[in-house]
Amino acid sequence: MDKSKKPEASSQSVVPFWRQSWVDLDRVFDNFRRDFERTMASFPAMNIPPMSISSISCDILDEGDRYVIKAELPGVTKEEVKLNVSDNNVEISAEHKEEKEEKSKNYVRKERKAFSYHRSLPLPEKVDSVKAKAKLDNGILSVEIPKITATPKPKSRDIPIQ
Repeated sequence: MDKSKKPEASSQSVVPFWRQSWVDLDRVFDNFRRDFERTMASFPAMNIPPMSISSISCDILDEGDRYVIKAELPGVTKEEVKLNVSDNNVEISAEHKEEKEEKSKNYVRKERKAFSYHRSLPLPEKVDSVKAKAKLDNGILSVEIPKITATPKPKSRDIPIQ
């Protein structure tokens, strides 16, 4: 046996089972939503507007003493946004419904649109949820959440003997 040959790398990628499980679960939900929307579209007499659920595009910035979150919420007013900040988690959700009606002498046209957003963001450190501030401007939600600053306790110290 020739020891100079190195074993060949496996052609299969090594993915932790939990990560692959999330990918599989996302695929199952995407397929379910797609099939459900197709089924509901085949019943126009029910007059149910399709509702799409989208994840929110977010940027999280660590600015030392606080976190700043920028989330895109196009077409949503501040009254339609729900924001929940806990010790180390932020949940953003919004639901928007719109109905337009156009009447003419020969026809009536109604259009309905509905969509919702949801995103849960875990934060690596505890934050002060009481001092959190949020602002919605032109479809961009800005959330500022101060970190809880505690004085670090020394791991060891010299004790004087009396």
